[in-house]
Amino acid sequence: MTQLSDYRLLCFDVYGTLIDWEGGILAALQPLLIDAQVPREKLLTEFHELEAGQQQLTPDMPYSQLLATVHPLLAARLGLPMPSQEASAAFGESVGNWPAFPDTVAALKKLSQHYKLVVLSNVDRASFAKSNAGSLEGFPFDKIITAQDIGSYKPDARNFEYMKTAVQAEFGVSSDQILQTAQSQFHDHQPARRAGIKSVWIERPGATMGNRNDPIFDWRFATLGEMADVL
Repeated sequence: MTQLSDYRLLCFDVYGTLIDWEGGILAALQPLLIDAQVPREKLLTEFHELEAGQQQLTPDMPYSQLLATVHPLLAARLGLPMPSQEASAAFGESVGNWPAFPDTVAALKKLSQHYKLVVLSNVDRASFAKSNAGSLEGFPFDKIITAQDIGSYKPDARNFEYMKTAVQAEFGVSSDQILQTAQSQFHDHQPARRAGIKSVWIERPGATMGNRNDPIFDWRFATLGEMADVL
């Protein structure tokens, strides 16, 4: 039986795992909701469905633009007043303001003593740079790969093949030495398994988006901080 310490590289999903994307999205959607009472789970489920559909439809669209595109679609689906283009653009630009989970930065510092830390994120470079400079406190990841670099969004198999090729070339790390470390079953654990990569499920209790009824994982922790402590 392999142990966590046997691996050389953690490949992170960021939004949902390191950053509270559900909290960030809900906060950024408040101007759209006005006085409407939409249950949290319904709002996130509808948003996630529209986002995933748009990512398949326009895989090369930068994430901030994709969010701005989804914003009025969500309003229409929920029967809310149509937002202005400025309001939709502001929603798209909100990514850099989404907060990190309170355990994230300290856990990254601990984990960096044992592993190479690589980002494989479904955002654009500018949005990630804002997050990294903001709530991630300038943490120095060993490599940053975004959907914009690849031209497709997870769970597309191309994203994982791109990452595997990149870390093999740059760090000499093969796929059997990588742990996909993520919250989302849809975006990360299921495609990682198909790509031959073991995974650590950072479950983030209460999370809605990306969940599946048949979770796949090799290790499971409630938070990244818990994983770092166990290691």
